[in-house]
Amino acid sequence: MSVGLTPPVEEPAAVLAAAEPVGPAAAPYVEGTRKWVLLVSLGIVFFTLLTLYASCLGVLLPNQIQNLDPVGKAQTLGVIYAITSVFSTLTTPIAGALSDRTRSRFGRRTPWIVIGATIGGIAIILTPYGGGLVGITAIWLVSVVTLNAMQPAITTLVADRFPPEERGLASGVVGGAMTAGVSFGTFIAGTLADRIPLAYGLVGGAIIVVCLAFVAINPEPRVALPPATPFRLGAFLKGFWISPREHPDFAWAFLGRFAIYMGYQAILTYLLYILQDHIGLSQAKANATIATMSIVTFVALVISGLGSGVLSDRLGRRKPLVFISSLIMAAAVAMPLFVPTVQGMMAYAVLIGLGYGAFMSVDLALMTQVLPQAKAGEEDATGKDLGILTTAVNVPQILSPVMAATLLSATGNSYPSLFVVSGIFVLVGSFFVLPIRSVR
Repeated sequence: MSVGLTPPVEEPAAVLAAAEPVGPAAAPYVEGTRKWVLLVSLGIVFFTLLTLYASCLGVLLPNQIQNLDPVGKAQTLGVIYAITSVFSTLTTPIAGALSDRTRSRFGRRTPWIVIGATIGGIAIILTPYGGGLVGITAIWLVSVVTLNAMQPAITTLVADRFPPEERGLASGVVGGAMTAGVSFGTFIAGTLADRIPLAYGLVGGAIIVVCLAFVAINPEPRVALPPATPFRLGAFLKGFWISPREHPDFAWAFLGRFAIYMGYQAILTYLLYILQDHIGLSQAKANATIATMSIVTFVALVISGLGSGVLSDRLGRRKPLVFISSLIMAAAVAMPLFVPTVQGMMAYAVLIGLGYGAFMSVDLALMTQVLPQAKAGEEDATGKDLGILTTAVNVPQILSPVMAATLLSATGNSYPSLFVVSGIFVLVGSFFVLPIRSVR
């Protein structure tokens, strides 16, 4: 396959790109049975991918790091996540641009899905055999880069193959699958925390099998593609700046997403250590409790994720649901502060499931409605713009663990201070959605 560099960049997290496919590269929309096969297939892929991320980030890696560095585990984990998150943030837009310019007999996206999932899955399988901190970090870095290179390619298929009037349904299904994957990944990893190589092998092998099956069941349609436009570095880099003055709704959406994920990610990353050092559980009991919490969260996620996606389409409103779901998430973060018991953590599990499930589904739809409109004669930049909004999720993955590690270090591992700061971030983020004027 041949590859070049140019926008637009496709976005992996915002599953529903709002713009119509344009020009000869536009693939026909799926209909009938093929539509439902594609929709279910996408749900399975994103469920598996989020299962992988949640199990590794929330349970398996924290357990590995604790076994190697029990004293400095929180700070060490924060550093590893910060290093790998920098690369994942950079990989997403670059891989999207490369897949746009790929020309192969299998299509533009298929090679990236196959290669990224295969290498990424193998790296996940090898992670428990990394030895020390350097080896584990290096292998995890390979998996992060390759899996993030795969995501933009598979996400663009949604925008290409579903008409706008069906993307609300797709948002609910994919959003529900992603949030359910987070819960299931936490459960399966918590259950297998004493057999870490097996857990890594299951999730790593699953992403390979699922993605290979996806491209086999949903082959990319053959479409006549024009030659890729010449790459100009200056224009490419300039395209990633979107003026807040000219596009205030875009800026508010970015800030809201950024703040909410800063708070949410800080608690999720340190959940194992919260159960041990704040609640007082042993490592084994903490892993078992994580598994139980994930079941509770799973039910809440699926109900709120699917329900709010459909509800927002019927009401024609996004902002109220995003605002309310963010407030529920803030309440969830506060539960371990006021009720530092296992029961308090279970209440957290229920509320975070309800809030995050609804937020994920509706927020994706809202993001697609605040994108700058391309002017006459300009190349469509929907994927690039959604890619920028994705950094509002990726950057907190870099900053939040570092913030949490620094805060815990400065306060003598005071987790109540972490709950307070995280709750403030989520609460402030919920109010950033209110000034948005182009979305009801």
